[in-house]
Amino acid sequence: MKIKTLTLVAVGALALAGTASAQQQRGLGRADTDGDGRVSQAEFVTARTARLTEADANRDGQVTREEAQAAWQANRAERRSQMFARLDTDRNGSISQAEFEAARPERAGQRANRRGGPRMQGQQRRVGRAFAQGPVQIEQARVRASEAFATLDADRDGYLSEIERQAAPARLREAMQERRAERRAQRGASRPAPASE
Repeated sequence: MKIKTLTLVAVGALALAGTASAQQQRGLGRADTDGDGRVSQAEFVTARTARLTEADANRDGQVTREEAQAAWQANRAERRSQMFARLDTDRNGSISQAEFEAARPERAGQRANRRGGPRMQGQQRRVGRAFAQGPVQIEQARVRASEAFATLDADRDGYLSEIERQAAPARLREAMQERRAERRAQRGASRPAPASE
């Protein structure tokens, strides 16, 4: 159970930045690769594990801490280029004071979502724990993604509809809370009773 949780944390650490629900909506929408308006389990699993698969530089089915850091650095450079392109609205290769000021509300919203939000607290610590037991296995991440899909597919038709996608953040949060409660109960049951005098 601990490995599954750590794998999920690693997937999330590589895949998410910013607010979970907003990105999840965009991410699940992009997962619909065939454009039919629904997300199949195969599309969902592929989307959820894409960053890990990309980070697996030597294609051995696992992602080491070093591979994850290299992928993060590469994505960081790409994100900076995209940010510059968004700010440089007249496409002249430089950002004027007016362009910079015009983007201020957007940047402020991104910073608010990125920093201090309850979902981001302790993110680095969780990433460190994810790799504490060694490389993250991509196949385990696929299994966890399949389990998450089963949680989200409320009508069990094998696809995520728009309604199910909108409910995804709340359903995943509930499932995580249930797993935590189960683990706490198991830990409590496995502890020996205090000796009475």
